[in-house]
Amino acid sequence: MKTPSVHSRFQIAKRILVATLSIVAATVLVPVGLLFLWSPGKPTPFLDEHGHPLPGSIAEKIHVTINGVQQGMFIKGKDTANPVLLYLHGGMPDYFLTQTYPIKLEDYFTVCWWEQRGAGLSYNPDNSSDTVTTEQLIDDALEVTRYLQRRFGKQKIYLLGHSGGSFLGIQAAARAPELYYAYIGMAQMSRQLKSEQLAYEYMLDRFKKNGDQSMVRELETCPVSIERGIPETYGLVRDDAMHSLGIGTTHDMKSVMTGIFLPSLQFRQYTVGEKINLWRGKFRSGVSAVWNEMLATDLAKTTPSVDVPVYFFHGIYDYTVSYTEAKLYFDHLRAPLKGFYSFQSSAHSPLFEEPEQSMRILREDVLTGRNILADTKVE
Repeated sequence: MKTPSVHSRFQIAKRILVATLSIVAATVLVPVGLLFLWSPGKPTPFLDEHGHPLPGSIAEKIHVTINGVQQGMFIKGKDTANPVLLYLHGGMPDYFLTQTYPIKLEDYFTVCWWEQRGAGLSYNPDNSSDTVTTEQLIDDALEVTRYLQRRFGKQKIYLLGHSGGSFLGIQAAARAPELYYAYIGMAQMSRQLKSEQLAYEYMLDRFKKNGDQSMVRELETCPVSIERGIPETYGLVRDDAMHSLGIGTTHDMKSVMTGIFLPSLQFRQYTVGEKINLWRGKFRSGVSAVWNEMLATDLAKTTPSVDVPVYFFHGIYDYTVSYTEAKLYFDHLRAPLKGFYSFQSSAHSPLFEEPEQSMRILREDVLTGRNILADTKVE
């Protein structure tokens, strides 16, 4: 049998190398190309039955100067004559979850999905997370409120705070009640350090009962308590542990990767750069000064009263922000009208998880200034 010449062997090796590089390029470049094609970065308009923009509707992605800094937001609504609602997100903007969990807020409100200073559309790599404080974010929320009032000619608007956004929202409503018809707290924070301790104890107990020794060992290396606080390594375990037990973002979400990360990449209303910044801001938020302020605060002491109607939406499976702690805060909070609404199939995000019940409460109670549907109510 004739041995291949050096030239032939070189040609064979060259073809193998080219084929290998082609496979690698296809593996890397094709998904990247698809990501760019899937990221036009334009808000989805509301259309009539003929495919034309719905008269009176709004679908914008804009940047507005808020307290000297350009900040991004989506403004969506089927009729700008409707009441305005400002949505305050938690640890990261979550408007992109509406593609997985459709809701109908825009049927009844003009909704501003503001992405806070340092997050998502408002992320700026030149600004350190240490320069963003609770006071700054509350001031920003109030300024966004005034912008919306001017923009849409409204005397007052509605304010909804989710998770970390509820920490800001209830303080904003207490500080300037004249700006708001009502405040809605979804997964309302109160004593977050206590909440983290309760979550830790619950998860450790569940994993022990489930026989998941690997997760038990991980949790036992970073114990959480009121006395010792939260170890830095706890953040590396917390989210995965919560989601695996159905006590995280939603009760049916078992993985941050499949439930949050991949949906954020599939969200067509972000550009690729905006998707990257969404996660850059998220990674910074876990070590931010604001997070430390949340852990150190007891809202029952710092914000014991609010001079607007207050509505708490809380999932019974929520351990990201404790259901029992939110209920205790509600019981002590003074307000002209209060309603606490338990969601039996939800964890941390009732608006997304049980949209029909949420929208019924918003239509029949919040918009009418009542609390008829609440399981706990005070007038």
